[in-house]
Amino acid sequence: MLKGFKNFVMRGDIVTVAVGLIIALAFSTLIKAFTDFVINPVIARLQGGHSMGLGWQLGRAGNKNTYLNLGSFLSAAVYFLIFMAVVYFLIVVPYKHVQARRGVVVFAEPGALKTCPACLSEDLPAAAVKCLHCGSDQPPAAAPAGGTAPGGR
Repeated sequence: MLKGFKNFVMRGDIVTVAVGLIIALAFSTLIKAFTDFVINPVIARLQGGHSMGLGWQLGRAGNKNTYLNLGSFLSAAVYFLIFMAVVYFLIVVPYKHVQARRGVVVFAEPGALKTCPACLSEDLPAAAVKCLHCGSDQPPAAAPAGGTAPGGR
């Protein structure tokens, strides 16, 4: 049982995912600090005066529980966008490049789909000859657009 677990953990893709998660967590901490200590004060200053931030007080003045804080929401949105950009440009793009050099296609665009005329499932690959939902035979794939008819010019 331990040998199987060791083989599972030592697979290349598991190690790659683990390293990616560690890097993502490190960037997450850095970006969180940026939004908390740089973006939030700027957003709070935009409100002006002595307010608690960018937003509205819904209850008694000074009660943080009834303060609708749009600044924190905007900060979270900025955090999310920065984090996703970092993950994409520093993890996904280099990973795709390395895998392409190895001859492996990752994160490929999904192939063309068609709809089953019998059960109306819309997720069938274009080249399917049987529906994977109802098992009905599928018509052959349509000829590519702009092609010539058999025997024609």
